[in-house]
Amino acid sequence: MNHKIFVFSLILSCLSTAVFAQGYWDKDRATTKEIVLSARDRIAIPTEDFPVGTTEVVYRITLLGQNQEMANSLVSVLKSIPDPTGISQGSAGAVFLLSKISGDDKCQYAIFTSKEQAKNYKDSGKTDQSCFEQNEAVSKDAKRLSLDKSSCLKPNTTTIWFGFESKNWLMNQKIVLEVVPWVDVKLNRGWSQDRRKELLSQCKTSNLAQKMTNSDDFCVCILDKIQNKYRFDEFQKLLISEKNKTFKDFGDVCYSNAAISKNVYNDLRRQAYSLQLAGKYAEAISTLLTIVNDDKATALDYNSIGYCYILTKQYDKALNALKKGATLDDTELLIKLNLAHAYLVNDEYKNAKPIYKKYQTQNVTDSLGWIEKVNSDFELFKKAKLPSKDFDKVLHLFDN
Repeated sequence: MNHKIFVFSLILSCLSTAVFAQGYWDKDRATTKEIVLSARDRIAIPTEDFPVGTTEVVYRITLLGQNQEMANSLVSVLKSIPDPTGISQGSAGAVFLLSKISGDDKCQYAIFTSKEQAKNYKDSGKTDQSCFEQNEAVSKDAKRLSLDKSSCLKPNTTTIWFGFESKNWLMNQKIVLEVVPWVDVKLNRGWSQDRRKELLSQCKTSNLAQKMTNSDDFCVCILDKIQNKYRFDEFQKLLISEKNKTFKDFGDVCYSNAAISKNVYNDLRRQAYSLQLAGKYAEAISTLLTIVNDDKATALDYNSIGYCYILTKQYDKALNALKKGATLDDTELLIKLNLAHAYLVNDEYKNAKPIYKKYQTQNVTDSLGWIEKVNSDFELFKKAKLPSKDFDKVLHLFDN
């Protein structure tokens, strides 16, 4: 038996630790009010201000007899229920929220989200503006309100009003109202959903993000770092230049993240390939240079930029890029072929000839032969008006 108690306690402890890492019941902002309500009277009572990041509210209403006192406060009860969602599941925890004692008196109550609505209720008794109404007279009640399921609680809600109407025709009533907010640790820093969306939108307009086909991971990385370093009100107080520097510094850190940078550079490669297919070689070069300048270029990246340099008649740059690519992978035949092309159009037939001859029986890809690729490239080079006086000499090499 002792062993079972120990295991249960350990599980409860682990559960509590995990949940409290996400949020906590704020006992310092809890509302506890004892209200004396005259016979057949109405009253509207505001809660204490909810802290920033409140996502759940649990309340308990208890009507007490003349000499009764509360056995346990709501705050102490909630210590044994660290997860606010458990309260709405009809579990023993939900029942436990109800006071063990209550008087014979009963009252009706309603909840309002503004002071004006509460005042109208007090004056008229109408509950049409309420977000919740208990129209059946009760001696005790307990419920949970949450952002996702109750209109009484919204992201900008700081106070709610409880309106009570006595159903006692002769005697005063004593009502105890207890309200405890659950605070989300991350939201407590002031970063509401709308504010996070605004920051993400701002990130997506940055130069770095616009280079990416999908900048979601990159911008979420920046958002997380800003949220961890600054509360929202602290971030808002920064000068524009300070905000820009914050974005840049965190952007550099996130950009260097292996997973994010891999996606970024793959996006750039796809963009460059599309530009190349469209004949926009200068734009493809500009895109590929981003990879080269970041020292992330592969052998095939150097091959692609070398090929584009050839088609824009920048032969020395083409030779330089292709030679760098060859040092990274000396077996890549696409680089060998484009290196021969670069020598050829740069009037260096003697350097080009042995390369064309050496690999003529091989494939440059798994399905494309060397000679076939030479023929298709020469046709493209002619259309681009590259020097073609030695093209036939190269093709005759393949006849021998």
